Amino acid sequence: MYDICGAREDGKVLNCPYGSPSVKPDDLLSQKIQSLCPTITGNVCCSEAQFDTLRSQVQQAIPFLVGCPACLRNFLNLFCELTCSPHQSTFINVTTTAKVKGNLTVSGIDFYASDAFGEGLYESCKDVKFGTMNTRALNFIGAGAQNFTEWYAFIGRRAPLDVPGSPYAMIFKPTAPESSGIKPMNVSTYSCGDISLGCSCGDCPQSPVCANTAPPPHHEGGSCAVRIGSLKAKCVDFALTILYIILISMFLGWGLFHRKRERNQTSRMNPLSDIKDSGEVIRKKDENLPAQMVEDSPQTGSRVQLSIVQGYMSKFYRRYGTWVARNPILVLSLSLAVILLLCVGLIRFKVETRPEKLWVGPGSKVAEEKRFFDTHLAPFYRIEQLILATVPDAGAQKLPSIVTEDNIKLLFEIQKKVDGIRANYSGSMVSLTDICMKPLDKDCATQSVLQYFQMDPQNLENYGGVEHVNYCLQHYTSADTCRSAFKAPLDPSTSLGGFSGNNYSEASAFIVTYPVNNVIDKEGNETDKAVAWEKAFIQLVKNELLPMVQSKNLTLSFSSESSIEEELKRESTADVITILISYLVMFAYISLTLGDAPHLSSFYISSKVLLGLSGVMLVMLSVLGSVGFFSAIGVKSTLIIMEVIPFLVLAVGVDNMCILVHAVKRQPLELPLEGRISNALVEVGPSITLASLSEVLAFAAGSFIPMPACRVFSMFAELAVLLDFLLQVTAFVALIVFDFLRAEDKRVDCIPCMKISSSYADTPKGIGGRRPGLLARYMREIHAPILSLWGVKIAVISIFAAFTLACIALTTRVEPGLEQQIVLPQDSYLQGYFNNVSEYLRIGPPLYFVVKNYNYSSESSHTNQLCSISQCGSKSLLNEIARASLTPESTYIAMPAASWLDDFLVWISPEAFGCCRKFTNGSYCPPDDQFPCCSSDTGSCGLGGVCKDCTTCFRHSDLNNDRPSTSQFKEKLPLFFNALPSADCAKGGHGAYTSSIDLQGYENGVIQASSFRTYHTPLNKQIDYVNSMRAAREFSSRVSDSLKMEIFPYSVFYMFFEQYLDIWRTALINLAIAIGAVFVVCLVITCSLWNSAIILLVLAMIVVDLMGVMAILNIQLNAVSVVNLVMSVGIGVEFCVHITHAFSVSCGDRDQRVRDALGTMGASVFSGITLTKLVGVIVLCFSRTEVFVVYYFQMYLALVLLGFLHGLVFLPVVLSMFGPPSRCKLVEKQEDRLSVSLRP
Repeated sequence: MYDICGAREDGKVLNCPYGSPSVKPDDLLSQKIQSLCPTITGNVCCSEAQFDTLRSQVQQAIPFLVGCPACLRNFLNLFCELTCSPHQSTFINVTTTAKVKGNLTVSGIDFYASDAFGEGLYESCKDVKFGTMNTRALNFIGAGAQNFTEWYAFIGRRAPLDVPGSPYAMIFKPTAPESSGIKPMNVSTYSCGDISLGCSCGDCPQSPVCANTAPPPHHEGGSCAVRIGSLKAKCVDFALTILYIILISMFLGWGLFHRKRERNQTSRMNPLSDIKDSGEVIRKKDENLPAQMVEDSPQTGSRVQLSIVQGYMSKFYRRYGTWVARNPILVLSLSLAVILLLCVGLIRFKVETRPEKLWVGPGSKVAEEKRFFDTHLAPFYRIEQLILATVPDAGAQKLPSIVTEDNIKLLFEIQKKVDGIRANYSGSMVSLTDICMKPLDKDCATQSVLQYFQMDPQNLENYGGVEHVNYCLQHYTSADTCRSAFKAPLDPSTSLGGFSGNNYSEASAFIVTYPVNNVIDKEGNETDKAVAWEKAFIQLVKNELLPMVQSKNLTLSFSSESSIEEELKRESTADVITILISYLVMFAYISLTLGDAPHLSSFYISSKVLLGLSGVMLVMLSVLGSVGFFSAIGVKSTLIIMEVIPFLVLAVGVDNMCILVHAVKRQPLELPLEGRISNALVEVGPSITLASLSEVLAFAAGSFIPMPACRVFSMFAELAVLLDFLLQVTAFVALIVFDFLRAEDKRVDCIPCMKISSSYADTPKGIGGRRPGLLARYMREIHAPILSLWGVKIAVISIFAAFTLACIALTTRVEPGLEQQIVLPQDSYLQGYFNNVSEYLRIGPPLYFVVKNYNYSSESSHTNQLCSISQCGSKSLLNEIARASLTPESTYIAMPAASWLDDFLVWISPEAFGCCRKFTNGSYCPPDDQFPCCSSDTGSCGLGGVCKDCTTCFRHSDLNNDRPSTSQFKEKLPLFFNALPSADCAKGGHGAYTSSIDLQGYENGVIQASSFRTYHTPLNKQIDYVNSMRAAREFSSRVSDSLKMEIFPYSVFYMFFEQYLDIWRTALINLAIAIGAVFVVCLVITCSLWNSAIILLVLAMIVVDLMGVMAILNIQLNAVSVVNLVMSVGIGVEFCVHITHAFSVSCGDRDQRVRDALGTMGASVFSGITLTKLVGVIVLCFSRTEVFVVYYFQMYLALVLLGFLHGLVFLPVVLSMFGPPSRCKLVEKQEDRLSVSLRP
């Protein structure tokens, strides 16, 4: 095949089918041939025109392969031998010819090439990357061939008109009949591991240099396990089971020994039983009194030896109670004035909704990295997305394919309507083209299968409809007709979903993504324009596109960048009625429980509806005062605060209200009102103070944690609980005085101006006449006696210990995260969208590895430490990324990174002679298929135009080991980023890498910021996002330490998930500090290590059990659940402290003291917290938002039930068995009046 005898209609030349002896080329042609085909020396079998054609054809492939010299050399040898080999006739056989304009031309040949050559060629090229598209080069120049025969088939295919490829058919054959005299071509091939032509580790993993490189560490997903026969248990579960058996065995042994010793002591003390019995009788007479008021005999009394702090508190409350009872108006006025003054700050009230301010602290690593990325590179684009999917046929297991002619036509109709959106922004109309991302500054980078038709519906018929789509799905990288309108190949995995492997034709969903430009300043006009368009986009989908798609028996899910924020705003108002009903139900119950047992004849006087309403108003004022104070000093509120703190303060406040009212009602009516108020405050004031201070300090400790959402919640809760406590002991005590004065003056509740006569007032019930309430009698007469049974005690301790240890094991199964579907309203359109994203998407979010302060000077080794082509370090950043992508299950890196540095080094390489070129005057010369070399007016792109004298920017001698000098790098880098990619040079950096580098100040030899883009694997669950971020950080930290360079990973979702990297640490530290603060307060006030330790134990059990319940209910660990866990410490204090304090100031043996504590405080705690919270929480199960159902209904319900069980079942049993000894002392009676006798 010597010389050229014709050309096809598309200009591709055709060889002559005649043989000719090889000829000796002239010196100039010989030099040209040697530069491209060094294996061909001496005579050649090609004309200069043939060689120029060869050169122009292979130059399109050279940029893809030049990074691996061995592959490039083998590839060029194949075509050099075909075109110019002097032995061409020994392995080429022309099989068919055709006449073109009267000349006979070649139309088909057999190319005999040995399998050894084919295998060597393929092996050297199979892993070479094309960085711009994060994919293999063979996807572009070999249609993704999996072996050399497939690659041969692609190369030998006769290309249709205007499609790159061979102008005639070539059939590759490994052998020929001996009689034919043909000998297969068997030129030696170079291994990619050949040191002289060495490729990088990313392009040649099997290179000996790379084989010695340790693989990335793989973290085993499995945990420690113990196998017993056929059973397999986690080590934690096994260890806790053994621990439980040991503890219960020790406890039962101690219990039997203690019980036996107790019986022996009882038998020895039998003669004193009569005295004991008489004491019990005396006690029964006044069993309704608090334990401190019981007298053992007319001559002696029992006095409680209190701690110094409790003694001072009792004295203070006695004097204070008397003063409040005498000056209720003054106290009420002053307290309300202070709280209303704090509420003035509400005029500066603002709600924080920005994620970076909610979840990321000011010193956060990810916040700093995001700021650096946005400032030096470019903010991540906004995403608008449609997912169009098929529905399963009746009885079919598999979804039908979405790739049909009708569905593509429907997609064009949808696209037409989207293009027609005109959103009104400040009087101007905004369309998609005004805001979309345009890599080449012309067409939108819309990710859609319609790009295979250049987004033009007329091309649907011209290109062959659905068959063209199926063709492009396999040849999207190599066929010009499959190139997108924005001139880049479109990866099918970005526009199709629901397929397995590379079976794109089986896809069951079209995924259409509209990338929209973003800006750093969210107040900027560009973002406002985008938001306006997004609202119009969502409205169009709801009103027009959804019915259109559903009529075709398809599904459509959709989302915009602003969708989540808009839906969260709607969610914040969706459950207002539910929350209000919850508060009203709690208020109604509070009003009932504060009053006496209902009697129809006196209910309108004995009820406490007005007092209950006033108490609830005080609780709300404490919340408003806290919000007002922090608003005044510039601290923004959050939705968590508005949803959680009222419940918390109401639970604490109602408990205090019940305790105070019940304490006053227990006092003898013979005492004046100020005496009853004084005695009641002495009785319950210390425990209320202890509980409130514990809660305040617990929340104060939480204000030091770094997560802003939790820190702000703790600050607001701390002040709200403190204000609530102060209002309870000031304003509410004054309100109690007014209410009791009203009742004694026979005035109607809620209408105090109405005074009537009542038998209730005429027959006052003295201390012996007033029967305790039903709940108090149950606690004293049924609940306490049952818990005093020895068998019940053993069972309670055993069951609670087993449950706590089980919850410790379950706690390890709690996963961090917050599923987006839970946060959104259940009727939100985003619910279906997120489900479809998990089901259909086959590629994860983009991942950028950002390099700071890259020194490109000749003296620095940074270039070879980053790149991944020939001469680059085996442990360079890009080689490490490529290696990590081989184990995506642990690294979550899906593919090698797109590298502007690799492409720049290839672009300036002399081998890529179609890329970096210069005119004779030294100015930049573009590729031959670009203006001015190729005139768009005449369509002339020949070799004889204005660019005929262009030469490569550098010769090999100009470079040092194929690397540019500092001045060369500095000069050519801007040209590379302005160079447009085209068929003659696909390595142009404009568009693909426009935002990958910060060129500001690069002239100094240091590039401040540059990024290398890859992708995460598909992330379907919250734990996947957390683990992928952790893996990326571990990877970049390891590489940074190895290369001594500053490298960090960045992805758009990291801002939302950094909190989960340390959420366990945050939660445990916060809980430990909160529980520790409670312990310290209890220790200081009670001066009893014994009591404080018991409270600490019960609180820890409540928290651990609540976390175990979270695992059972699949509730994740996040800011909301951490807040709830901290709140559980506050509410748990209420269940523990009052009972423990009542026990410590009671007299008698432990069982009797438990009975007294439950009789006096048990009813208040049960009705004040358990039932109040229960009736309010139950209403939340009707919420429309799942976050309320999961994190407020389920967690609050679990908290209330666990608090009740631990505070009123487990704690009394522990106190009855291990409680501290009584502080009561028998003393001579000094006075004959009933009073509380407390001595410090």
